[in-house]
Amino acid sequence: MLDLSSISDENYERIATITSEAAVDLHDCYQCGKCSAGCPMAHEMDLLPRQVLRALQLGQYEQVLNAKTPWICATCMVCSARCPQEINIHGLMLAVRHAAKQQGLRPVAEPDIFDDIFISNVRLFGKSNETILAGRYNLASRHLMQDMSNVPRMAARKMVGPKVHTVKNRKAVRELVDRVLKRGEEQ
Repeated sequence: MLDLSSISDENYERIATITSEAAVDLHDCYQCGKCSAGCPMAHEMDLLPRQVLRALQLGQYEQVLNAKTPWICATCMVCSARCPQEINIHGLMLAVRHAAKQQGLRPVAEPDIFDDIFISNVRLFGKSNETILAGRYNLASRHLMQDMSNVPRMAARKMVGPKVHTVKNRKAVRELVDRVLKRGEEQ
């Protein structure tokens, strides 16, 4: 059984908030490592998925919030699918990312920049417009020429272009996105 008596009350509450948001019981993880072995992004992470779980089990809240791992996580759900305990590991990564963002922490900025621009794009047009998304992302992330070599080929195949595509009921999509975002803030 995991001894949580050495964890400060403040960290215990913070970790409880994260695990509650992700619907995860840290006691379920017995460190088999299947999540980390299957993770396609593990080679880029400073903490493997099982190490994030272990750090939270040990009350190392700041270490987890300052880790690059939750921001690098592709939320592909391979970790959760491989987990013999069916732990919502990808949800835990999102909850850690959310907690870090609330504290003004962004160890890896690009995923957060992308998420914000993507959501803004969907709110505005009712769907993602790749040309606008890529342009806004490249400006905001300061990767100004990223993927520019692909533009001629994509334009020739009519994958990108000057026409802005929208859905018929953009207002309904915007309201849906706003409801989901509001619900996330309330948690």
